[in-house]
Amino acid sequence: MKNKKSSSGNKRRGVKSLQQTIFPYFLIAPNTLIFLCFIIIPAIYGVYYSLTEWQGVGTPVFVGIANYQKAFHDAKFWQSFGRTVKYALISLPLIMLISLLLANLMIQDIPGKGFFRAVIYWPAMISFIVTGVAFKFIFGDATGIINYLLELMGKNSVEWLMDGKHAFAVVIIATIWSCAGYYMIMFMSGLQSIPISYYEAARIDGANVFQRFVLITLPLIRPTTFLVMILGFLGLFKAYGMVISLTGGGPASATKFVVQYVYEKAFQEYSMGYACTLSIMLMVILATFTILQFKVSKGGVIDD
Repeated sequence: MKNKKSSSGNKRRGVKSLQQTIFPYFLIAPNTLIFLCFIIIPAIYGVYYSLTEWQGVGTPVFVGIANYQKAFHDAKFWQSFGRTVKYALISLPLIMLISLLLANLMIQDIPGKGFFRAVIYWPAMISFIVTGVAFKFIFGDATGIINYLLELMGKNSVEWLMDGKHAFAVVIIATIWSCAGYYMIMFMSGLQSIPISYYEAARIDGANVFQRFVLITLPLIRPTTFLVMILGFLGLFKAYGMVISLTGGGPASATKFVVQYVYEKAFQEYSMGYACTLSIMLMVILATFTILQFKVSKGGVIDD
């Protein structure tokens, strides 16, 4: 009897162990399948087509690394890449700063904070195309609300979207408005994970608000800051919808970023093979940057 009970117990434990081993794979299977179908396989095809001359139809003609040699000498591509870097380096610190300040405010015990959280997060739920159209309506040269108000006050209207510097600034403002609420939620999660006892102990020791923020808050939200920095930088480098609906890349290509340049090569000039080459180069550059950030920041891990 004891042997039968022990054998049945071993079988149950074996079945349970097998379920615990297999079940997690069932949970991640849908995401794995989506990642495989929409990321890995297209990337493999992209590498193949980047070595060909292909217009999107017909049989690709293998040209080896000729497209890559052409890309390294493509001045317009590197100009659009430089504009994208400039756009990201200006926008990202502002987004992170504003998001952190908003998050710090929204975790305080203030009346109606639930309403204000929803209002601030609301722009993140709007399509980038809609955001671009809305800001075009606000900053439009002839029909914009701001120029209309300036004229009512007897001031000269400003060519917001016809001047390169002004258009670039408008794109940055629209980007901050669109993204700040989304990253605010991430910072709120990081801020709320900090034990209140740390602040109470610092307050007893005589630390002021600024000292508590610098010595407690910033070090303890380092993982969240790192995540926001990486996601924000990658998101800014992929900016397309909002820019194309707001400025169309103009004036005089002042706001034409790298994704728009790749799009034009692919769907306006029908040079799919070369567009794949530019996409692969962009992917390698961004992957390299991300890896370097992981190395430098240690993945955002807080030191003991």
